[in-house]
Amino acid sequence: MGYRLRATAAALTLAAGLTACGSAEPTPTADSPGSAGTGKGTTDLTVWVMRDSFSDALLDRFRADYQAAHPGVTLDIQIQEWDGIGQKVTSALASNDAPDVIEVGNTQVAEYAASGGVKDLTDKVAELGGADWLPGLAGPGKIDGRQYGIPWYAANRVVIYNTDLFAKAGVTAPPRTRDEWLEITAKLNRGGNQGIYLPGQNWYTLAGFIWDEGGDLAVNQGGSWKGTFGTPQALAGMEFYRTLQALGKGPKDSDEARPPQADVFAKGDVAQLISAPGGAVAIEKANPDLKGKLGFFPIPGKTADRPGAVFTGGSDLIIPEASKNHEAAYEVVKALAGEKFQTDMAKEMSYVPNRISLAGVLKDDEATAAMAAGAANGHATPNSPNWAAVEAKNVIKEYMTRVLTGGDAAAEAAAVDRSIAEILNTRS
Repeated sequence: MGYRLRATAAALTLAAGLTACGSAEPTPTADSPGSAGTGKGTTDLTVWVMRDSFSDALLDRFRADYQAAHPGVTLDIQIQEWDGIGQKVTSALASNDAPDVIEVGNTQVAEYAASGGVKDLTDKVAELGGADWLPGLAGPGKIDGRQYGIPWYAANRVVIYNTDLFAKAGVTAPPRTRDEWLEITAKLNRGGNQGIYLPGQNWYTLAGFIWDEGGDLAVNQGGSWKGTFGTPQALAGMEFYRTLQALGKGPKDSDEARPPQADVFAKGDVAQLISAPGGAVAIEKANPDLKGKLGFFPIPGKTADRPGAVFTGGSDLIIPEASKNHEAAYEVVKALAGEKFQTDMAKEMSYVPNRISLAGVLKDDEATAAMAAGAANGHATPNSPNWAAVEAKNVIKEYMTRVLTGGDAAAEAAAVDRSIAEILNTRS
């Protein structure tokens, strides 16, 4: 997950309640990242997994099953902390004694691959079922046509709604298209209630609207990056955001964390918000009276046959070049990315599996089924090692606020495009 939801950690932190915390093994020290065989015919493999990604029970089951099926292999699953993980992984990749498999945020792959320390797994894509991978999860792991990151699991945003407010407004079914969504939200935005709580700087949601229009946030042309907020498609996405955002009282100059949008929704007068499904846990904690009164649906698309585009947060698996056990490490990745573990993981953790065809394992849970439906139209931010700097400098958030407070959209888009190009084309 990594930077992006913190950057990505925040995407799954938004999904609080989807994960069970715990560690399978003590966290290793920074000077002992690697693994080595312990004797003839035996192989010790070190796997780094991020804290809160999985429950102890799930990891313990996987380890026991894997070791039983692979005599002579011992899995040392080590739990890593998010704080400082970027430097720790970078150092491990440059060492002579790296872990064998590492969980990384899907959008961190480009940064790590740029170091030359990540094994190219392009020749394994077909065997791993790559044609069935979620595009928003698989895309960031593919750099310059080569696959370095193997998709592991995903989470994305859905619409959480107050079923009582929908019923009182005479809305009997969630919308399936953008036009229906605007119509229903306008109907809900009456009598002191907010049709939707949408802060002005929820830029991941804006990105989905831009992708729905056929646009993007930035493109690489001939080795040079160019911001694309000034394209007709991106401007159309921003206009839809402006129209939707006006059907509530969300602040134009802050994001979903300021104030926490779950707390706002918990007051009972907000009909909808956009969040990972786990946001419902925070809402019910703030207002237990809303328990059992929350519904979920995928962000609507332009047509009823396709849900709206969403940013896919989640994790990939990489194998360091410095691993001394490439073949054995690949077999672990193959198992973790395979149908058995993906199905077990989805049922226990309520994550979206890495394959589109496995979305059905979540069908009995409304929240995660909505998330899985949206994930089929998942996307990722531009695949540049410098994209994290675009997020850190808040250039998109500031652009959104300027437009929502009356600025000329085209002029403001031109300005943000210049900023994005400058950041992405900076050589480290």
